[in-house]
Amino acid sequence: MELKAITISKPNPDLNVIIGQAHFIKTVEDLYEAMVQAVPGVRFGVAFCEASGPCLIRHTGTDRELEDAAVAAAEAIGAGHVFVVILGNAFPVNVLNPIKSISEVCTVFCATANPLTVVVAEHAGGRGILGVIDGAAPQGVEGETQQRERHAMLRRFGYKQ
Repeated sequence: MELKAITISKPNPDLNVIIGQAHFIKTVEDLYEAMVQAVPGVRFGVAFCEASGPCLIRHTGTDRELEDAAVAAAEAIGAGHVFVVILGNAFPVNVLNPIKSISEVCTVFCATANPLTVVVAEHAGGRGILGVIDGAAPQGVEGETQQRERHAMLRRFGYKQ
């Protein structure tokens, strides 16, 4: 078995990426429907690595650049039944519950705008995701000032009252 660290590239470093695993080709259409129903006017690209049959990377989206980026990420990961969503004008918090409610979605590995590395194992011609490295390691523990700043930010964004 060989381990690989796959760095995920995005057209813009501020874009969010969701990576998960599902079990059926229908995932592509179901992800599309979940996204457009969750956020009207959402810009995104989706790619899904088929694990049997022709083993193609299936894809769709509402933005060609984001769709191409999702395909490139899925191709670099190259693990069966893995999907990649790259979001343009939405945040994961807007779409994660609809994605997780899709019956064929087995797991979500990450949802992040941080620099992202996917740890992949390769064995006997197949690949699987072992985990992800999302952003940087903690630099300390928040104090009272940082807690107040966090509370204020969540209220500015409308996530808390």
